[in-house]
Amino acid sequence: MASLIAGGIDCDVHPAVPHLTSLLPYLNDYWRDQVTTRGMVDLVSQSYPQNSPITARLDWRPETGKPGESLEAMQRHVLDPFQLKHAICNPLYGVQMVFSEDMQAAFCRALNDWLAKEWLDRDARLRGSIVIPTQSVEKAVAEIERCAPDERFVQVLMLVMGDTPLGKRALWPIYEAAERLELPVGIHAGSAYHNPPTAVGWGSYHIEDYVGQAQAFQTQLTSLIVEGVFAKYPRLKMVMLESGVSWIAPYLWRLHKFWRGVRMETPWVDRAPLEIVRSNIRFSLQPFDTPPEPQTLIRLFDHMQSDELVLFSTDYPHWQFDGQDALPEGLSPDLVRKIMIDNPHATYPRLK
Repeated sequence: MASLIAGGIDCDVHPAVPHLTSLLPYLNDYWRDQVTTRGMVDLVSQSYPQNSPITARLDWRPETGKPGESLEAMQRHVLDPFQLKHAICNPLYGVQMVFSEDMQAAFCRALNDWLAKEWLDRDARLRGSIVIPTQSVEKAVAEIERCAPDERFVQVLMLVMGDTPLGKRALWPIYEAAERLELPVGIHAGSAYHNPPTAVGWGSYHIEDYVGQAQAFQTQLTSLIVEGVFAKYPRLKMVMLESGVSWIAPYLWRLHKFWRGVRMETPWVDRAPLEIVRSNIRFSLQPFDTPPEPQTLIRLFDHMQSDELVLFSTDYPHWQFDGQDALPEGLSPDLVRKIMIDNPHATYPRLK
């Protein structure tokens, strides 16, 4: 495997909320009463079933509780052995699944405050993402602006499978706020499950949901580009988290082909899709569909026509690799440094 570099940035780690009661201290009296009166016990998304092997490596899985709920375990498993300078916490608690705008906003606010108090305050290496209530764009913008003064929040976090294509103009106030505050928008694998997780309906097995994530990322990236998000907000950065990487080159070839053929339909897309991706989109490393031969891996990066697209991630505690083999074999030392240090710093202004 390629050698890790000390001082790297892990752009995707997942602290877990132990239980819904963990958020009670961060809710106001009204919402604490609602949680207890309604008998709400937890908000668990099926994007990562707790007992699924991919949800946590065996050596990262605790004897009791949820994988990722212990800061001490994260320090022991990732922060210390990988000699990280920073790790960006992306909570995947099921607050985005709530239908009520008011309840979703309250839970997102509590989750962000919980993250700051229970994680960011306890380890200076940690940074956070602002989880936003996308059921209400107005409330989402308010939550971004509320959390933004805390410089430890370096990103806005959304799910790849929400209620609507992400390029829709109704969501643009979120992107305006993110660009204005120099916060990249992270689009993470996962679903609010308000719609089927596949394009043709509900599947029977988790594998159908998991494999379909890559298609969702392609669909959302197409929406963001052709709707004109980056023409309107040219300084906005978006990071595709747990999207995979190997599909990028053939997808962009196909999108470029059809953009050239029907570009009169979207005249505001005044740059080629590949150029937009190179300037505005980044992708986390894990999960990485590693080709069997290092030479093929190098060709894969050559086809992407940029060494600035990929950001280092371990996806802790999800099981994407064993040991410390987070980097695939065949990467040059210069490319390793770009992925682990240079690209994350160029993507996240607040890391500076």
